[in-house]
Amino acid sequence: MYVSTSSADQPVPGGSDPAPRPSRRAFSPEFKLRILAEYENAPHGEKAAVLRREGLYSSHLIEWARARDAGALTGSGSDGDSSAGSRRPARKTAEQIEVEKLRRQNEKLQADLKKTRMALDIMGKAHALLEELSESADNDPPPSRS
Repeated sequence: MYVSTSSADQPVPGGSDPAPRPSRRAFSPEFKLRILAEYENAPHGEKAAVLRREGLYSSHLIEWARARDAGALTGSGSDGDSSAGSRRPARKTAEQIEVEKLRRQNEKLQADLKKTRMALDIMGKAHALLEELSESADNDPPPSRS
């Protein structure tokens, strides 16, 4: 009888384990603020050298600058990596979702109300014009035939 085994159950050729999976780097808020300041103060041609030296991408600095501007990088964070918060927004509570839904609904209803008021205004003006035309037609003598 043939029994299939997965590749995880079989030993790796050569007898050694594969390289361990690399872990994600974590940067402290102090490091982020220091690198941001160094990058922003570097002359135009030297900014790329800062990125290469630290092994960073410009997208890292963009995220860190946004987090700093939003007040998320205070320099006293205890988790060691506050960039996760800048990549993934915090989950919204049910109340926040409901408020956003009601705000969108309110904006739609306001727009509909504005359209309805404009249509009523136009209808009122058209009604007044037709009444004026009707009154002038009643006061005019009928055309005579020659």
